[in-house]
Amino acid sequence: MNSLEDLQAIIQKKIDGFCRKNGDEAILQPVNYILNLGGKRIRPLLTLLSAQAFTDDIEDAVYPAIAMEVFHNFTLMHDDIMDNAPIRRGKPTVHEKWNRDVAILSGDAMLIQAYQLIMKTRPDCLAAVLDTFNTTALEVCVGQQMDMDFQFRQDVSVEEYIEMIRLKTSVLLGGSMKIGAIIGGASEADYKAIYNFAIALGISFQLWDDYLDSFGTSEKIGKQVGGDILANKKTFLMISAFELANHEQRSTLIEQQSNTNSQEKIETVLTIFRELNLDKRITQKAETFFHDALAHLDSVDIANHKKESLRQLAQALQNREF
Repeated sequence: MNSLEDLQAIIQKKIDGFCRKNGDEAILQPVNYILNLGGKRIRPLLTLLSAQAFTDDIEDAVYPAIAMEVFHNFTLMHDDIMDNAPIRRGKPTVHEKWNRDVAILSGDAMLIQAYQLIMKTRPDCLAAVLDTFNTTALEVCVGQQMDMDFQFRQDVSVEEYIEMIRLKTSVLLGGSMKIGAIIGGASEADYKAIYNFAIALGISFQLWDDYLDSFGTSEKIGKQVGGDILANKKTFLMISAFELANHEQRSTLIEQQSNTNSQEKIETVLTIFRELNLDKRITQKAETFFHDALAHLDSVDIANHKKESLRQLAQALQNREF
């Protein structure tokens, strides 16, 4: 079996080749730029790990795996436009380095390229892989729309938030793994189980992101602590705070939404989060989804040693070591 490092090397080699093929074409320069910003390549890695769980020959899964990475970066490029984000992985975002129109058009080109890569799937499983990709891509768009809609609502529930992160984040992890399993020859029961493993893992990962944004350190998360608070984002913590707060706490939370003193705003909101024991509440919720993920993995009908790389990756993601 290939190690995580071996698979990462395969992925990077293919991405490098993909970018070389793009060359210096004006519309594709931003594509190469965002792909070369790096990242952990989690989605293609999940595709190859999933394929490897069911077959010793993962070659047929490599191009579809790269398709998932190209599609993921396409969503980041367009998300950055919608969020008006200036920085991506420590570098200027595409719309900042070029302009908004270039970023939109280059993002569109990336989506087309993702389909071109998907079409390199082995013919006998192309229909199932394409159907999974199409479903996943549409669900990601639905999740992004939900996230944007939440910013104009005060009545978002925790259940709605979980559904939003399932769509916006987790389904791309699940789709990546399902595609790998289909190409690897998994049964329907097994590729559904491995899909559900990735879905639960993705939700747990996002909840830990919410936790770290408020209760982590700048060194741990690579950005300012309290960024979600400053942006008045509807996260698990903020939604739960409004659900559980008493009248005085709720009034304070509402007042802080317009507070321009960044440090005071963060400290005041964090005090309420702690008073409501939301640090424990969110970690318990994240752990529940993590254990659900492992239960789904346990139900997959393959030898235990073939699951070990997936367990290791899941734990590394949970511990932010990957």
